Amino acid sequence: MKVNFIETDCKEPARTDVTFGICDNQNGSKAYTSITDPEKWIAKVTNNSELEITFTAIDNCIIIFKEGTKDKESTCDGMLTFPKSLYLVELKKQGTGGWLSDAKYQLENTIRLLYANHDLSGFRYKKAYACNKKHPNFTVINSAERKAFFEKTNGFRIDAQAKIVIKR
Repeated sequence: MKVNFIETDCKEPARTDVTFGICDNQNGSKAYTSITDPEKWIAKVTNNSELEITFTAIDNCIIIFKEGTKDKESTCDGMLTFPKSLYLVELKKQGTGGWLSDAKYQLENTIRLLYANHDLSGFRYKKAYACNKKHPNFTVINSAERKAFFEKTNGFRIDAQAKIVIKR
C-alpha cells in the first residue's frame, strides 16, 4: 500500500519566518511548528533567506503499519521541505541513555519508508536531524558512523543538534 508523505493533511502551510521552532508535546499528538513560546521548541530553525519552508508531521499523523501486522512503523517526528531539500527531524527530550541510537533508528526507518513510496531524486540536499532539548548543542557522531548512515540511507547526511540552519 502506497503512503503519500508529500501531499497529506499532515502538511502545514509554508512559512517564511526567519526563526521558528519545532515542537512535540510528547503526549501522543503530532509535532508542529511555532513562532511563539520558544520554551516549547525542541529544535530551532533559522531561515535567514526567508525561503518557503513546509513542515509535515509524520509520527502520530501519517500512520503506517508493518506489513501483515497491526504494529505501527517507528517513524521520525516530521520533515521540512523547501526547494531541492528534504530535512527529516526526530525530536527528543531525554537526558541520558540511548536517545541518539533511538533517533537514528527512527530516522533510518522513515527514510526507508520514504524511498519505498516516493522518488526522492528531485531533492538534492537530504539531511536527517536528531534533536534533543536536553542536549541542544552539537553531539559528536564520528565519521565512520556518518559514512555508514549516508550509505545505508542512500544519500542522507545526519546531524545531532537542535539548531537547523536552512541554506539556499
